[in-house]
Amino acid sequence: MNIIKSIQNRIYEIRGERVMFDFDLAALYEVETRVLNQAVKRNIKRFPKDFMFQLTKEEFEQLKSQIVTSKPSSQFVMMGAIPQNRTGKYLPYAFTEQGVAMLSGILNSDKAISMNIDIMRAFVEIRRIVLQQGDIREQLKQIQHRIIEHDTQLSSIYDAIENLLDDKVAQKKWDDRERIGFKK
Repeated sequence: MNIIKSIQNRIYEIRGERVMFDFDLAALYEVETRVLNQAVKRNIKRFPKDFMFQLTKEEFEQLKSQIVTSKPSSQFVMMGAIPQNRTGKYLPYAFTEQGVAMLSGILNSDKAISMNIDIMRAFVEIRRIVLQQGDIREQLKQIQHRIIEHDTQLSSIYDAIENLLDDKVAQKKWDDRERIGFKK
């Protein structure tokens, strides 16, 4: 389970997709980033744009700043994993969940196969968490709606109590008034 948490810390959202970067995947598969990218380029037909894309320079700069400023316990360590030559000529590739699954077809080492299984489990776990959060949001909306209804009902009750109290005060004033006329 610890490896899945480690993998989840390497999943980012870019362009509305959850992705993993080539340098992270290479580290997990215990191969050089260059070797991973060469294998991908030899099988480029397996990686359409919705499976893999290259980051723009702006996206990569933003990624680096996010890594430095986010969770120091997990992702700050990852900053050291960004190869120094990445800041220059070569920008990292981002692999969507489908792209990572496709990698399993081109990387056949035992380590790559077992790591791919763990990566798929991490993506599934993230999807489960997101679905749970959606359920929680819906429940909070329902609670908020009920509270608004209850506020309206409580306001009506308070108004009725105030009217009753006003009637009692008026009755008491009527009963306590000084009587005129014949007294017994």
